[in-house]
Amino acid sequence: TQVEEGAINLWNWTVTKHTGSVVNDEQRAKLRFVACRLVCLCEGSDPPEGTIRRQILMTMKTGKGWIDIGKADIADGFLETAMSSIEKLYAKLLKGSDGEADINVHKADVEKNLFKVLSYQAESAVAQGDFQKAVMCVQRCKDMLVKLPKETCYLSILCYNFGVETYEWKKYEQSSFWLSQSYDIGKMDMKYSVGKEMQAKVLRLLATAYFEWDCNLYLDKALKAINLANQEKIHPAGFFLKVKILLKSGASDEDINSAVAEFLHHDMSLDFCLNIAKLLLEHGRESVGFDFLKSVPERFESSPDLGKITLLHIEFLLQNKRELLAKQKVEEVIIDHYTGKHLLPEALNQLHVMLWDRAAKHYEAKSYSEALHWYNYSVSFYTPGQIDQNLAKLQRNMASCYLHLKQIGKAKEAVKEAERCDPDSIFTKFSVYKIAVMEKDTDKAVEAVIEMGKLAEKSSQHEDKLGVDENTSTNLLSLAAQIALENEQQIVAIKALEYLSEHLQDCRQLFAALKCLVRLTLSKVMAEHEETSVTYVLTNTFSAAHKRLAESFTEEKFTVDMRILEAHWFRKVAWNLAVQFRDCPVKMRDFFLLSFKFSQFCPSDKAVLIAQKTCLLMAAAVDLEMGRQQGTPSEQAELLTQALQHLQACKDIWKVLKLTGDFAKDPTDTLLLLYEFEARSKLNDPTLHNLMESVWEQPQIEVKTLEIIASLAMESPARYPVLCKKALKSALNHHRKQTVIDAVKFSKCLHSLINLSLPTGLTDLDACVLQEVWDYFEDALSVVSSTDAYPEMEILWLMTRAWNTGIFQYTIGKYKEAEQWCGLGMRFLNHLGSLKKSYE
Repeated sequence: TQVEEGAINLWNWTVTKHTGSVVNDEQRAKLRFVACRLVCLCEGSDPPEGTIRRQILMTMKTGKGWIDIGKADIADGFLETAMSSIEKLYAKLLKGSDGEADINVHKADVEKNLFKVLSYQAESAVAQGDFQKAVMCVQRCKDMLVKLPKETCYLSILCYNFGVETYEWKKYEQSSFWLSQSYDIGKMDMKYSVGKEMQAKVLRLLATAYFEWDCNLYLDKALKAINLANQEKIHPAGFFLKVKILLKSGASDEDINSAVAEFLHHDMSLDFCLNIAKLLLEHGRESVGFDFLKSVPERFESSPDLGKITLLHIEFLLQNKRELLAKQKVEEVIIDHYTGKHLLPEALNQLHVMLWDRAAKHYEAKSYSEALHWYNYSVSFYTPGQIDQNLAKLQRNMASCYLHLKQIGKAKEAVKEAERCDPDSIFTKFSVYKIAVMEKDTDKAVEAVIEMGKLAEKSSQHEDKLGVDENTSTNLLSLAAQIALENEQQIVAIKALEYLSEHLQDCRQLFAALKCLVRLTLSKVMAEHEETSVTYVLTNTFSAAHKRLAESFTEEKFTVDMRILEAHWFRKVAWNLAVQFRDCPVKMRDFFLLSFKFSQFCPSDKAVLIAQKTCLLMAAAVDLEMGRQQGTPSEQAELLTQALQHLQACKDIWKVLKLTGDFAKDPTDTLLLLYEFEARSKLNDPTLHNLMESVWEQPQIEVKTLEIIASLAMESPARYPVLCKKALKSALNHHRKQTVIDAVKFSKCLHSLINLSLPTGLTDLDACVLQEVWDYFEDALSVVSSTDAYPEMEILWLMTRAWNTGIFQYTIGKYKEAEQWCGLGMRFLNHLGSLKKSYE
């Protein structure tokens, strides 16, 4: 009972919270799922009528909730439970019924819920692609409409939705079935029908489904459906679809004229009429299309959009190569324009586009005079003194035509007009440049190129439609860079070369541009200390050079020797930049790696191998240093892993390099060892011990190296006390072997070894460990006794550690050991200087 009550409370809470938008649809479905399952689990063997009714409601709503969020498979179980509960309820009601009248009342009561469950099951089946089950469920619902006529509208819309879904999935056969069902159901009871507008909508989609399924096979069905739709409710989409179907089926002009005549009696919009005309003309029905187009202006004489009809007329005249008639139409529009009958701005823009397209076609055909004719039509619509960027483009196009016709004077006038309208265009400046070159006006030409460089990044993406190839911008900036370099205009050259480096295809030209760009950028950095310019060189110029070197193996014109020369140049520059950025570790590493990458395109002689080794060592060193400073373990691990990769590559190179000469004094082996040890220890690499086995066997290993290994072995996140102790012992042995022991270094090494072997605070130590540590103290005493150079604070520390060890032994009842360790501490007391009295 408590579980059932809690489940009902959860259900009710879900209803209120969803109403207040506290929980979303998916959360509501999950909460209902829990509440419903709990209620079902609490059901007894013979539940009362109220419990069954509540269970029917809850299972239906839970199932519907899962369907609504796209999880129909989960809904099925709840809907089956709802169906079982309905059967239980009906059986229970029949038991308590008194006569046929009661039975009919109970049937009507149960059938409402049964209808809902069946409709939900149909939804679920459609969602899961089970067409047969959905049909069966809908048929049962349809049979029940005689007793539930009010559900007619609901079932009709449900079938329409099924039709829409299956249409979107391109299941046209199923879609046509559902849409036919929707229409048929909508006719069953006019009192509760969906209405003519909805019926027409259903029929239009049905016609569309037949049309897209197979227009030739289902032409009659498609036409029948669209005719019925138009009878139900007149709508532009219905007439448009009918014409479309007729055109697709290859109907005669007479049939199409009849279809067009149908809607001429109705009030249709201008856009609709234009779309019909366009449809007819696009399908090659010129006779019907042009006749219809001529009749449209009479219907829309007062419309401000009347110009659209003319535009469409011009467009299709041009498409059908009736250029003379198109010119006449354009001239009529120009006359209307100057007599106050202006086109709307949008229509005028469309006309300009058509005129420019036609001019561009003549330009491509080198009919420059004819191109000017069409451009002049476009100019006619601009008022004198008007400033417009499109007018500037138009004037530049005309200037290009005049230059081809050797009419320099007219070209200059056109460019002046372009400068007035759009002075900040790279194409305007290029036009100025061309004319200046032709007139040998060097100053003006250089000025134009400087402006081109500044405006290169801002140039319009929708430029003159002059039939120029895709390399136009590259050619413009290539010329601009050349003039800028000749006139020592670095900023312009850099900008032009930046663009060039992204677009040049010829390897030799590209590397010439890239090297020039690097030189200019570096000279700019040196002069103005602009580090961002170097970042650009790193990310763009060097990357472009490396990428092209890798690709150049397949380019015949770019020989092996050429590639090697370019690789050496970039390798050396990257090295110099790495050295220059020694105060910026990330940049330094990246440049060293770049230098290494470029060196891989060079022959592996001794100089290149040494450079490669150094680059990789430096990159590994930077990664290790950055790894020490990184906060998150993942970042640190990534840097350490990178370092290992660099070290492995370096080791391979070092093996080859050692075969070329004597490298006895070279510290590379030591560095490789220390770097690899640090990386592997901090990565907790299981191969670390194998690495160290070979180290212990080296007779000439330096004390400093051992001490660094010991330190790294315990540097977080590494923790290798055994390796640390082994390294310290080896270091201590090396110190003992010296003719004169360095007491300071010896004391530090011993201090670390004792700290590691005898952790502070431990009382219960193994006798072997204590003996080992005792020997270290004896070593210390022998050195302290033989020299005055042993640091006094270290002697004090040794005395204190020995004394405290004795005290710890005393506390656990080991009095003999306690006496020995305390006595050992007192032996150090005699070697203290000024501190002796304080401790005596």
